[in-house]
Amino acid sequence: MKQTIKALAVFLITSCVLLSPNASTAQEDKMKKDDNNMAKGDMKMKKGDSKMKMSMADLKSWPMASQGAIKEQMGLYGKPDEITPTMAIWYNNGPWKQTVITKMESKHDFPKTHTDCMEQCISYKVPLDKYDDLAQFDGSVTVDRTQGLLAARCDKEENNFLALNLAHDVITGKKSVEEARKAYGEMIKMAMSGNKPEYMKKLMFSSNMNAADPDMNTVGMN
Repeated sequence: MKQTIKALAVFLITSCVLLSPNASTAQEDKMKKDDNNMAKGDMKMKKGDSKMKMSMADLKSWPMASQGAIKEQMGLYGKPDEITPTMAIWYNNGPWKQTVITKMESKHDFPKTHTDCMEQCISYKVPLDKYDDLAQFDGSVTVDRTQGLLAARCDKEENNFLALNLAHDVITGKKSVEEARKAYGEMIKMAMSGNKPEYMKKLMFSSNMNAADPDMNTVGMN
């Protein structure tokens, strides 16, 4: 009997504590704090979206070729990962390691007059004895030996596909520099007539993820 009364007393005391105003207030305070944290998080997200919209609005002052390239990439891969006053950048978008569209254009007359504004790169180890061939093939195809990158710069993704596919043909010996330059012009004409070749639709080879070349230490010091 005494044990039953003692157990009942403990139960009543515990219930009173749990139902006390102080306990209820503490719980309410915690809920309010959680709500405030969630609200702050929502505000940060909204500010980020607003900043992105403002940046996108600023792009209206960019050259038409750059605007067209940005519209194309957004249609394919969504909004850029970064926007600065002079660049829009995507990382790991589709087959590309990086895509950079710049406000500054570069005139390029090969294979027909246009402006370069979009550089897209892949991981690719270019043999050292092929650097000169690539430079003769297309001055807008560039190599970063240290990072192991092969890049093409044009105004449309399909043209970058074409440039890199032909660069691969030059590197592997499938085409000479002259043959690759001739093929570039012919395929551009085909695309303009509505018959886009496969070389302009995708990369026709696999990129090399272990393409970086840190070179060697020649002074014996770390």
